[in-house]
Amino acid sequence: MIINQSTRFKRSFKKLPFHIQKSFFERVRFFAENPFHPRLETHKLKGKLNECYAFCLKDGFRVYFDFAKSDEVNLLYIGPHDHYARWR
Repeated sequence: MIINQSTRFKRSFKKLPFHIQKSFFERVRFFAENPFHPRLETHKLKGKLNECYAFCLKDGFRVYFDFAKSDEVNLLYIGPHDHYARWR
């Protein structure tokens, strides 16, 4: 699996607390093997982001992504769930 990180993702990642960054690194290993691993709680988004998906981290944080190809994903944003409403 090829995992690309958008500029927006990189900027938002740098602002996260350390324990959330650590949670990301723990879960991205599962994600690289299977983006729909049950532990990730991956789900399709609605509204303007209906072509995107999200997977869960600790404390209500999410990683938003889309599929570029069957074996390639673009990580778009990482942040708390309540940012989803503003990000749409």
